Amino acid sequence: MPYFLPPPQPVAQLSQQVQVGDVVFIRVPARPFREVADATQSWTNHVGVVVAREGGDPVVAESTFPLSRFTTLSRFVARSEDHRVAVARLNAPLTNAQRAALYEAARQRTGVLYDTGFNLRSSRQFCSKYVREVVAQATGQQLGEVENFSMLLAHNPDVNLGFWRVWYFGRIPWQRETVSPASLLQSPRLQTVFDGMVTTGPATTG
Repeated sequence: MPYFLPPPQPVAQLSQQVQVGDVVFIRVPARPFREVADATQSWTNHVGVVVAREGGDPVVAESTFPLSRFTTLSRFVARSEDHRVAVARLNAPLTNAQRAALYEAARQRTGVLYDTGFNLRSSRQFCSKYVREVVAQATGQQLGEVENFSMLLAHNPDVNLGFWRVWYFGRIPWQRETVSPASLLQSPRLQTVFDGMVTTGPATTG
């Protein structure tokens, strides 16, 4: 059965609804990230986490190229292809201590180089690893399923192996462990509270 998205919602309205701890999913149109979405059979290929609500525009922490950083929700979602956004919330509400710990966990990881190899065991970061670590440090909850590349790509017989061979200079690291945005979105510890398109007004860059 096809999935129909609701009518677009102004980003200002979405900003009023999100809470600290919400995990925000978007789709970045750049080629490598589109290949990530295709490999994981999902529309989403990038994820961040809301760490503050000061002012009218919530703060999203993310790992992006070249460095992990804080940005605003409006700038974050403006980068999404067709402005598609999903917001997922932890099943258990955060305590004040956990909210403070979430911000601190994200702050500790700002300015870290992006890992283009998507290696869960690397000292560098990539988006789903970053969100997973921040949430785990603050709440003790692990989001997403850790898979090696062999397991992940076996789920999709139509995956573009040619692209990934080039990406990894001829040798795909089949046993490397990773975690994907799609896996976080499917986590049973999260419930989706919004999935649709947003209208962002004047173009912004993030």
